[in-house]
Amino acid sequence: MVKPGTAAIAAIVLLAQPVIASSATAVPVESLLSVNKRTTTSTVENEGFSGALAVDGDSTTRWASLEGDPQWIAVDLGGPADISRIKIFWESAHAKDYQVQASDDGQNWRDVKTVAGSDGGLDEFTGLNTSARHVRILGTARATVYGYSLWELEVYGVRTGDGDIQPPSVPTGLRQASSTTETITLGWDPASDNVGVVEYEILRNGNVIGRSATTSYTDTSLASGFDFQYAVRARDAAGNLSGSTAPVKAATRPTPSDGIVIALAGDIAKPELPSEHQQTAELVARINPRYVLTVGDNQYVDGTIEEFRTYYDKTWGRFKKITKPTPGNHEWNNELAGYKQYFGKIATPKGKPYYSFDVGDFHFVALDSDPVYNGGGAEQVAWLRKDLAKTKKSCVAGYWHHPRFNSGNSGDAKSVAPLWNELARAKADVVFAGHDHHYERTKPLDVNGHVDEANGVRSVIAGIGGDSLYLDYKAREGVEKILGKHGVMKLVLKGKTYSWEIIGTNGELLDKAGPYRCR
Repeated sequence: MVKPGTAAIAAIVLLAQPVIASSATAVPVESLLSVNKRTTTSTVENEGFSGALAVDGDSTTRWASLEGDPQWIAVDLGGPADISRIKIFWESAHAKDYQVQASDDGQNWRDVKTVAGSDGGLDEFTGLNTSARHVRILGTARATVYGYSLWELEVYGVRTGDGDIQPPSVPTGLRQASSTTETITLGWDPASDNVGVVEYEILRNGNVIGRSATTSYTDTSLASGFDFQYAVRARDAAGNLSGSTAPVKAATRPTPSDGIVIALAGDIAKPELPSEHQQTAELVARINPRYVLTVGDNQYVDGTIEEFRTYYDKTWGRFKKITKPTPGNHEWNNELAGYKQYFGKIATPKGKPYYSFDVGDFHFVALDSDPVYNGGGAEQVAWLRKDLAKTKKSCVAGYWHHPRFNSGNSGDAKSVAPLWNELARAKADVVFAGHDHHYERTKPLDVNGHVDEANGVRSVIAGIGGDSLYLDYKAREGVEKILGKHGVMKLVLKGKTYSWEIIGTNGELLDKAGPYRCR
């Protein structure tokens, strides 16, 4: 995706000036060793941001990783070298803390420089006087909510020999050996090498996910019923990498279930394309739910009809007919005009931006928390009380935008207590919210936010639908799981029980909860 503030640096000097000798003795000429050399990375955001683009000498192309710490990019100089200096041209999504590392074999790394509190831009390290074949930039803390990105990585020095530069052959026969609902086991035939293969790297959807000293590997913590593309490459003792095998598709087994599947998330469409809400929309498509529930802030920045049509409609809009939305504070920036025009009667089935509906043994209340959050909403609270009193369903769930209890920067929202308290009096089972852009789930909580396993209501925040994540959270009382990654909830209702999985944009299973039995 295109991140904010990505103006390219004006130019990059590809070759340093020769070192001038003051006598007849020849002095080695420092040169740029890394240009167009082979790179490896922890992850790439997509194929348009590969590691090769960080060593191509082009100031308008860049490597970009996925979100998360740590992340890294490494370059193989093609042989041993005396390294004199390194230049890193960061994009605005830069590392705050990182290590510059060197290695003789691409496996065993030693720190050359440790950086804390970088402000991005150009970081240059001179007088390094280290010998190595491989150089790696290991990011340990990001300066932004995005991944890591850099325009160019330049390594200068003098080659001291060729060493072993022959890569292994490409492994053959990559295949899916077995699978479960959460794992895939791969097998392949060995590669050959003039010295010897020491390990294999396994790539899932283009990103390195693991290594194996044998010809098999089990990938774990995957979403059920999802397919992935895998490839394998071999590495020898000198760090030479073979080419990758042709990608092979493999899939986890679907979870046996006759339950009702619902997709849920909030804080979705930032006004950018490409963007993470494209990736979460693809997850929804793969989940194939009966309904889609949104917990507010469907469209940023102001929820105008133009924004909805330009962004949300291009991604999550494909599920509009099965969506049961709620609004957030960003839709209220436009007095809900764009929200109501875009969703129509779906959002206001009885003329109000709050409503209820039944699914199987469950009664759902979809609420508009913004007026209540701002000190009003008495009419809605009165409606909620009557609605909950009328339902005959065994299970009750609520969803809205502002969480009553929250480990994020916004903290607990006492002003929405009237909504939570009505659900608690009705012995509801669970409340879903958004607003803070992370995921968390708690044990059942009482009206004061204390754990009450017998009479409390479970609280879930799922503000991970696509807008920028908020990572400044600290787990409050009762939190069982908390994380900051984009994804979608796959909620399964089965009789009088419910469970869910949080599925990340790469298909990984980020969390699994339940099944819980309704009270």
